[in-house]
Amino acid sequence: INMERFGVTSRKTGETDVETSILIDGDGVANLSTGIGFFDHMLNLVAKHGLFDINVDCQGDLEVDAHHSVEDVGICFGQAIKKALGNKAGIKRYGNFTVVMDEALATVNLDVSGRPFLMFDAPFVGTRCGDFDVQLTEEFFRGVAMEGGLTLHMKVAYGKNDHHMIEALFKAFARALDMATQMDGRFDGIPSTKGVL
Repeated sequence: INMERFGVTSRKTGETDVETSILIDGDGVANLSTGIGFFDHMLNLVAKHGLFDINVDCQGDLEVDAHHSVEDVGICFGQAIKKALGNKAGIKRYGNFTVVMDEALATVNLDVSGRPFLMFDAPFVGTRCGDFDVQLTEEFFRGVAMEGGLTLHMKVAYGKNDHHMIEALFKAFARALDMATQMDGRFDGIPSTKGVL
């Protein structure tokens, strides 16, 4: 049975009003509105390189800064991924990908394990990319990992340009998630000896 793997979630707080959705077996189409140009650019890369259809609408307290918006989009995006994958039957589960972007090299390893964990290591050199605080890269992926039930290891081995390093991380994440969420084809059960993920 080929079920549509689609997840949608929303979150409304005193700081943000977020709605996100993801279609795992999509065409790489993104509809994005966060008010943070660089962040929209990165989310568009996730859609394009993972072949996911992604919608993100965030009304946040950008007059404070982008922190609450990026963090809450990460939380919602992780929840949407979890919903879309359901019981995870038949998926490959593991994904890893390394992306080069000019002088930067980034690697992402992930396990759709149900055990949330983030290991993040990136030698950013500055503080901002456009209107985006580089520290928010880790905050976004923490939200995705914790709410999506992902064991997520992200490392920039080297780089000199923060834009290149962050872009390489988002692309590598997209490719690794695409790999992990693909259907294996050889079995349709849960890919764990425990029988549950």
